[in-house]
Amino acid sequence: MSEQILILFIFVLAAFVGFEVISKVPSLLHTPLMSGTNAIHGIILLGGMLVLAAADSVLVQAFGFIAVIFGSANVFGGFMVTDRMLQMFKKKK
Repeated sequence: MSEQILILFIFVLAAFVGFEVISKVPSLLHTPLMSGTNAIHGIILLGGMLVLAAADSVLVQAFGFIAVIFGSANVFGGFMVTDRMLQMFKKKK
């Protein structure tokens, strides 16, 4: 049980640090940052799927499922926003 509490602590700490880091980035750097986070969330999505495939308890399955859902939402949402922003730079005919 203590290992699961440690994993939950690391998850909460990572969420807090991520929020604090992202909230300090100026708006000019949001697009390159979003491209980088798309790549990182692709890795998180892959890791969540690997955890979900190797899960042997309900808690680990729940964390793997949550990681896959959040990673998928961020990857697909990020690509949609990036595509929309790239459309803004195309020449209009």
